[in-house]
Amino acid sequence: MKLQLSSVLLAVVGLFASYSAASITAEEFQEKTDLGFHLLSLEEDAPPVWRTEAETEELIAQGANFFDLTYTYTPGEEDNARVSSDAAEFTAAATYAAPSHQAELRPIIAQVSLANTQSLLNNLTSFNNRYYKAASGQQASVWIRDTIANIIKTYPASGASVSLYTHSWTQNSIVAKIPGKTSGPVTILGSHMDSIGGGSVSTSRAPGADDDGSGSVNLIESFRVLLQAGFKPTTPVEFHWYAGEEAGLLGSQAIAKAYKSAKVEVKGMLQLDMTAYVKPGTSPVVALMPDYTDSGLTAFVGSLVDEYTSLPWVINAKCGYGCSDHASWYAQGYPTALPFEGLFSNINPKIHTSGDTTSVAGFSWTHTLEYTKIAAAFAYELAI
Repeated sequence: MKLQLSSVLLAVVGLFASYSAASITAEEFQEKTDLGFHLLSLEEDAPPVWRTEAETEELIAQGANFFDLTYTYTPGEEDNARVSSDAAEFTAAATYAAPSHQAELRPIIAQVSLANTQSLLNNLTSFNNRYYKAASGQQASVWIRDTIANIIKTYPASGASVSLYTHSWTQNSIVAKIPGKTSGPVTILGSHMDSIGGGSVSTSRAPGADDDGSGSVNLIESFRVLLQAGFKPTTPVEFHWYAGEEAGLLGSQAIAKAYKSAKVEVKGMLQLDMTAYVKPGTSPVVALMPDYTDSGLTAFVGSLVDEYTSLPWVINAKCGYGCSDHASWYAQGYPTALPFEGLFSNINPKIHTSGDTTSVAGFSWTHTLEYTKIAAAFAYELAI
């Protein structure tokens, strides 16, 4: 999860490399990137701007919201870099019926395991950090891939597969696929597997238990219980773990743009980013994100919360521009939803620090397990 860029920080970074990239030639793009500049989209409906490597890393260290377009931008397509919160033309005209598979799903989500979840998150947080340029970030990617591969090996009849998605930076994203009986629109569940801490983002300790180890292990465990149950969807289901979210939604941008170019239809994209923290003294809720999301899909997720969890749901405050990977899919015109761990006013104060661990006051294993149930229900109800 990325934080809203404060007006003070915007003013500071605006003093550096403040020239706009509103009209970029191929020659200019090549020249700037060869010099190490990054092309960033900092605000909705505004042209992207160039920032130096140092300025970009300062934004990352601050947890600021932005899209780093450097790896996906095509000169001459400036308008595609401008993301609006109220104007997406979805490539699949999906409708979302009320939940109807309670008899099949309840036994499946009853298999969600606290012990498995704890083991998974303990392993994931053992890496020094999961930064997208760090060797430990790449090692974490391989660990997730291998963990999913072992689940598939246990349940080979699923026909599922998993692979590392290669980028031009160190860390891989991971894509796991469960084939459908038909080729219909794909149901996608995502989280970001990278993490950042304070100080030097490439070397600082960043266990990232909540941000976003929690969402990452929710997806692993929901994948496991679905395969264990012999899940055979009608339409394909994919599970994604994205590289470089904290550095400007890098992995999700690359994959979403590739899917759009390939004309892949997506029935719905669910992002899990921070699912484990309940501020002491408050009541647990599922807080549904209102911006850069599809209202119909969000209402559908609310119905899953009502049907398959013990929690109430509320509409959160706005997440802000480029705050998580759902925004990459929304920018490409796909319907998205993001159920967050609670209201932003009650956000975990330890994210992006070495203190983002499972021992922080407010970290709740019970709470995060509810999001594993939501994930399994989302995949099953949309794809069966």
